[in-house]
Amino acid sequence: MNAPASTIEELTAQRDRASQEHATLVARGLKLDLTRGKPSPRQLDLTNDLVQVDGPLTSADGTDLRNYGGLQGLRELREIFSGELQVPVEQLLAAGNSSLELMHDALVFAQLGTVPGGERRWVDEPEVKFLCPVPGYDRHFALCERFGITMVQVPMTPDGPDMDVVERLVAEDPAVKGIWCVPKYSNPDGTVYSDETVRRLAAMRTAAPDFRIFWDNAYAVHHLTDEPAEIADLLALCAEHGNPDRAFVFGSTSKITFAGGGVAFFGSSPANVEWWLSCTSKRHIGPDKINQLRHVRFLRDADGLREHMRQHAALIRPKFEAVDKILTEELGGTGLASWTKPAGGYFISLRVLDGCARAVVAKAKEAGIALTPAGATHPYGDDPTDSVIRIAPTFPEQAELEEAIKGLATCVRLVCTEKLLADRQN
Repeated sequence: MNAPASTIEELTAQRDRASQEHATLVARGLKLDLTRGKPSPRQLDLTNDLVQVDGPLTSADGTDLRNYGGLQGLRELREIFSGELQVPVEQLLAAGNSSLELMHDALVFAQLGTVPGGERRWVDEPEVKFLCPVPGYDRHFALCERFGITMVQVPMTPDGPDMDVVERLVAEDPAVKGIWCVPKYSNPDGTVYSDETVRRLAAMRTAAPDFRIFWDNAYAVHHLTDEPAEIADLLALCAEHGNPDRAFVFGSTSKITFAGGGVAFFGSSPANVEWWLSCTSKRHIGPDKINQLRHVRFLRDADGLREHMRQHAALIRPKFEAVDKILTEELGGTGLASWTKPAGGYFISLRVLDGCARAVVAKAKEAGIALTPAGATHPYGDDPTDSVIRIAPTFPEQAELEEAIKGLATCVRLVCTEKLLADRQN
């Protein structure tokens, strides 16, 4: 990103205008929140009928769902999501409400037991490392910190993680046990992994025999356009290249139905599924199958799921369009910032001049606009360039969102022109 050349006098005038606009914002006492990628109340209203369960509380095969058992979860629900998650029904599990919980469990199970193909428990290793494509998802990084896993940053490209870097690191270091991946509409850039990236992930040689891809397909059905992105089938490619146990696939209905009352999914190879069930059977005696039945009767089938997501898109697409329109009007052509235009998912990544993100977030806070902390998109909260800001446009009402983005643009102009002015004067 290259800011256009300006004289000190021009930069001073721009800085003074932005400073006055920011002072006006502060005086208004705004209280606007763009911190988390949550569904809006109107999106949640789409699912209100989920609370009703009509008919017998039995599965299609007649099993009484009020009782214990059924560790794999309701088959009818797994059939609805099997295609979208690219996991065969028999290798897909339906569990509790949170895929983050399943990712946590996967790390616990690997720490305390030997995963298929492994030589020992991860807790017995001198060091465990995970590759973290950046910018990425802060909760993935928080899990690594929780378990003392060393995080190694890998740059993202328009096709996914830089595979030259990934292949080199996994081949030379047996301590590298995993990589975090959000392959479709990634958080926060909206990147969609190319077929070649997926193939290389499946085929690459790894020094660790128990290396795992944590494939967090959180936005598998969260399209914003009428041309849904497609990604290659990771599980099938892993099996094709002789690494059938390499992938752990995660998904959930958290941004499909009720965020706090949905269903999460885990999918993998038959050996990994057997291992998972042996571990989780010590933890519980079956998921909430009544909730899973509610989801089956509400969504009906895969076509019903797609129609439901079209209703979601109709509500949130205008918000993404508004962010792009306002940023274009306020910052386009200035060289002060660039931003992503995702075709799905829940986030927009705003990149400002290096060294400015934290100051922009601070100025926004002074004006009553809450943003995710700068650095949250990187391991240990450390963005080396201090340039990435994550925007979460889904939750606010349209008018509040537009006001917040206009205010954010003011903060970008103020902080970035101040930096340019200081650089010029030095």
